[in-house]
Formats: sequence, C-alpha cells, structure tokens
Amino acid sequence: MEAYQRQQFDFLLLTAVDRYVERIVQRNEGAANALARLRADPQGEGIWLDEFTRAIFRDFLLDNPAGACFVLQALPRRRLPAPEAGTVEQILQQLALRAFADLLGAKATEALEQQIGYG
Repeated sequence: MEAYQRQQFDFLLLTAVDRYVERIVQRNEGAANALARLRADPQGEGIWLDEFTRAIFRDFLLDNPAGACFVLQALPRRRLPAPEAGTVEQILQQLALRAFADLLGAKATEALEQQIGYG
C-alpha cells in the first residue's frame, strides 16, 4: 500500500472510531455501559457494529469492489473466517466488512477504556 493510501485509511479508521464511539456512548448512556454492551454483543441493540460499518463504507464510497480492495490492502495480516459463497464482488465486500468491523470494534474498545480511565 502506498503511503498516501495508508494515510487515507488511517484517517478513515480514526473518523470511524470517533463517530462510532460517540454514537454508542450516547445510545447506551455512558462509556461504561457502551463498553459492556460492545463486549457482550457487538451486533446487539444500541451497538450494531456491522450496521455502522456498512454505513461508513457507504459514506466513504467503499461499498464496491475497489473500496473493498482498498480496505483489504490496508489489513493484509488480519485473520478472518472463511466467507460465504458468492460472487467475487460479494466475497470481497464480506471480507472487507468483517476485517474493518473487527478492527473498528477493537479500536472502539480501546477508546472507551481510555474514556473511562480519564473520566
């Protein structure tokens, strides 16, 4: 991945983490509740990690094969479960969504832990 692409990916990730953490803290009445619910069920009520990731992909125009490849280039060592059968486009998007959502969840957990520690 070229340096400019890495910078763009890092900006995307930082923006996504900030937006996601802000939303789940508001929806769950505080960082401690948000962290507990994120750890318990990332797809649960008020957390919706995959749904948020899909929205970020749409907002940043990454919900296409080229966008999926951009995300996957940034995360080449990330381990993922085998994708469901489908077209190349569907599989690329499944892999990109899973890789980014897993990373977003981990970074959001770190950000919430920091908020709680400083709060």
